[in-house]
Parts: sequence; structure tokens; C-alpha cells
Amino acid sequence: MEFAELIKTPRVDGVVLHRPFMPTVEGTLCLTGHHLILSSRQDNTEELWLLHSNIDSIEKRFLGSLGTIIVKCKDLRMIQLDIPGMEECLNIGSSIEALSTLDSVSLMYPYFYRPMFEVVEDGWNSFLPAEAFKDLESMTDGWRLSEVNRDFKVCPSYPPLVAVPRDVDDDTLRKVASFRHGGRFPVLSYYHKKNGMVMMRAGQPLTGTNGRRCKEDEKLINATLRPGKRGYVIDTRTINVAQQAKARGGGFESEANYPQWRRIHKAIERSNVLQDSLIKLVEACNDQSHSMDRWLSKLEASNWQTHVKEILTTACLAAQCIDREGASVLVHGTEGTDSTLQVTSLAQIILDPACRTIQGFQGLVEREWLQAGHPFAQRCSMSAYSNSKPRHEAPVFLLFLDCVWQILRQFPCSFQFTEQLLVLLFEHAYASQFGTFLGSSAAERVKLSLPEKTVSLWSWVNRPQELDHLSNPLYEPNSLVIWPSVAPQSLLLWEGVFLRWNRSPRCQEEAHEEMVHIIEYNKELQNKVNSLRRQLAQLETQEPLLQTP
Repeated sequence: MEFAELIKTPRVDGVVLHRPFMPTVEGTLCLTGHHLILSSRQDNTEELWLLHSNIDSIEKRFLGSLGTIIVKCKDLRMIQLDIPGMEECLNIGSSIEALSTLDSVSLMYPYFYRPMFEVVEDGWNSFLPAEAFKDLESMTDGWRLSEVNRDFKVCPSYPPLVAVPRDVDDDTLRKVASFRHGGRFPVLSYYHKKNGMVMMRAGQPLTGTNGRRCKEDEKLINATLRPGKRGYVIDTRTINVAQQAKARGGGFESEANYPQWRRIHKAIERSNVLQDSLIKLVEACNDQSHSMDRWLSKLEASNWQTHVKEILTTACLAAQCIDREGASVLVHGTEGTDSTLQVTSLAQIILDPACRTIQGFQGLVEREWLQAGHPFAQRCSMSAYSNSKPRHEAPVFLLFLDCVWQILRQFPCSFQFTEQLLVLLFEHAYASQFGTFLGSSAAERVKLSLPEKTVSLWSWVNRPQELDHLSNPLYEPNSLVIWPSVAPQSLLLWEGVFLRWNRSPRCQEEAHEEMVHIIEYNKELQNKVNSLRRQLAQLETQEPLLQTP
């Protein structure tokens, strides 16, 4: 298919662009295969380059011969285009709708994008499992890298290499995979250096109504326990939902078959509820009524902050079991690709200071989300403005980023990065020129030849100038475990995402510039103090010599 077939009117002059807190711009609107572009001859005006894949929905309005298109984006911004001529407006609208809903992945922009920057480090090779395993090997010899899934046949959503207990062979892993949802047998997620406890993740066991048992599964997860120690299974479903899963062939670990493991149920909502929550939250944030009661009731009705609290509470529980109880943990829900990953990745941010660095956080996203099989292609295909009925869409990854922001806000000096990195990841998960978030698993990314045909987001992020931009000037390495408060009054609305387009960005920019200025000035003063101390020390050593006759 040629893009030209979908573009009925490629160019319109005299189009007026309206954006919140920015001057109105009149110029020429152009449609290409991947971008909506508005350029103007006015001085000091920035061109608008909007990826079609970033468009969630459009709304058309007409007043006489003037047409207006409201473009609603997946990054939650809204822009207005006033287009002269009804036919031109209709043509532009239908072309945008067609180009923003292309089904074929190979027609998406990452396959056509050519970087304008020098790729110093190929991001596709930055966080390979074999490299990460070297760190684990330096701490313990109880684990090995298994290639049982090298052809993706044992578990379609797992990467080719997974870390498993050294004493468990590949034949055992195959049997366990047949007993777990989607073949997601328990694998290592995190090793706690302080006490040697581990966190694993998996899909639900397929016990069914007959209470099916798998001795190999019991052997695998018991292999992670030390003599005399108990472990915790954290199930991210309520006990009722877990019981209902039995009727569909799923289930949970019975204490009779897993006597050394204590099961804890924590309710984290499923995808359809989360998508509805996001839609209500964004609607509340865009409410122009200026009524405090209405704003607060809409915010509460969205339940977004409740979801944040549930996820953070469960992550803190997992971290507490490992660090304070000295117990290993197995986390799963139903599939093990959504709430499970939220919990395991957040627990690592709480426990491991390395995950709070820029490189460490990238590695965490790569390991616990991309390689672990979170279905980005399904979950992020629509955002809060889509007119389509949600099928598999859900802001699972956005909720994780929101939880990270809550911890970062409570511990502003313990993170090497600012919220800019979190916002960047949110944007690129929904629409990007990079191939990192395309596909839903390592198997799909191999099939789509993404490492060969597209550029990695990490190649962009790890350039020196971008690292400077994302670095937190307040950062002081903190080797301690950090325990975030999950009290309702401690959890705030993430304004940097949800109110980003509803206020002028200049205030935040000025505040950041002032903070950087104060920190730089403080460094200068500190250097002067150190210099004066050295001079004083020299004078003190010279004084006895001067007094000598």
C-alpha cells in the first residue's frame, strides 16, 4: 500500500494552529506518510511535527466554509487546526484517521526513521541478559542462565535467556512451563545482595477445579529457599478472583502442596478497569468549570490515585518480605505480564540503589518490561481520547511510571534522573520514532527485525547531551533501601503528565533553572571554603618556622 492513496489533500495554505499557552500560528499544513506538519513564515515560530501514531482521535466542526479539527493526542495534548474550506477539512480529517490507525507494524515510522545524531552506543546491545547475569555471578553461584527458550517455543513471551536455580535442569523447566499460564514458569527477577533473598515472577499455576499438581513446579520454587526458611507468594488478585480463575483452568498455589510458602492476596485492578480510570482522570484534568467540588469529586471518581496506592503498597510488601523478613518472594497475577511486572520493578527501585541511576533504570525497564513480555503493542495502542471501545488497552506502564514519580518526589536526592526521563518513556511507549516499544515480546521483536531495521530509544537517551538534560542536579548516591509512604496524603496527582498541557511550561522551566543556579553557586562557595581551608592549613604549618630564631 502506498501512503499517497490515503492522503487526499497533501497540503493546505492558510491553516491556523491553536495550542494552549502558545501564540496562534498561521501557516501551511502538510500531510506525509507519518507526520502532520504545520510550518509558518512568521518569525520565531516553531514548526509543528506530529506523528500520526501519536493521534488518539480527532473531532471535526464546521462554521460556514471554515472547518476546525481538534486533534487529541496519546501524550494527552490537544491542538486545534482551523482549515479554510469544508472539502479540504473533510479530506484532511479522513486522511489523519486513516494514517493514525495503520495496522501493519512495518509501515510505522521507526522503520523509516534515520537518526540525525551520531549513534555512539547501539541501544539494542546495551542491556543484554548475559551482561546483567555477570553481576549476579559475582554475588552467588546458585543460579544459571538457561537457553531452554532460545526458540521461544517453551514460553512465547519470555526472552531466549532466563535465570533459573542452578539445580533445576531444562527438562524440569519444560514441565513447569506446561503448568503455568502462557508457559511463564518462575524465573529470577531480583537477587538481594544484602541477604541473598530473591524475587521471582511467573504466570498463575494451572491447577483448575481438580487441584492439579506439578511436582517439578514445587521443586523449582523450593530450590530458591534456604534450609528452614519460608517464602511468600504474592498474588496480585483478590482471593475471589483467584478462586474464579480455577473454573477457567487457572488457580493458585495450595498450601498443602507448597507448605513452605505463605500466600498473600493483594488486589491490583485488571486492564479494562485501569483504562476506564485513565479516561475519567484525563476528563477531570481537562474540566474547565473551575469548580473545586466538581474537580475533587471527578478526581476521586477516577480511582487513579487508589490504583497508584494499591500498586505501591504491594511493591512495598514484596520489598519488606525480602529485606526485613529475610524471605524469598514469588509474584504473579493471572498472565504475569501486567501487575506482576509493576510489583517486581517497583520493589527493585525500593531495594536497589542501582535502579535509581539513569543506566540502572533503563536496564530495569528493558529487563522487567520489554524482555519480560509486557504487551506494549496492545496496551499502548490507544490512550485516553480514543473513540474506539477498549479491547486490550490499559495504562499499566503509565501507572508504573506514576508510582516511580511518587517515590522520586518523596526521595528527590536519591534518583540520578528527573521526572523528564519518566515523561520521555511515557511518550515513546505510545508513539515513537524508535523501535524499542514496538511489539509485545522479545520473540515479536526478533520476528519484526527491529534491532536490524530500527534505532533503539536507548541510543538517543545515552548521548552525553541527553544524559545532561535528564540528570538530577540534587542527586546524591544513597545506598540504603528507601521506603515510600503510601498514605493518601503522601500521594499526589502527577502534574508533569496530567496537567502538562493545561498550564504554561515556563514556570517549571524557570524553577529548574533557578535550582541549577543555586546548586552551581553552592559548589562555587564550597570550592572557596576548601581553598581557604588549604591556605589556612599551609599558614599553620609555616607559623612555627617563622617563630624559630
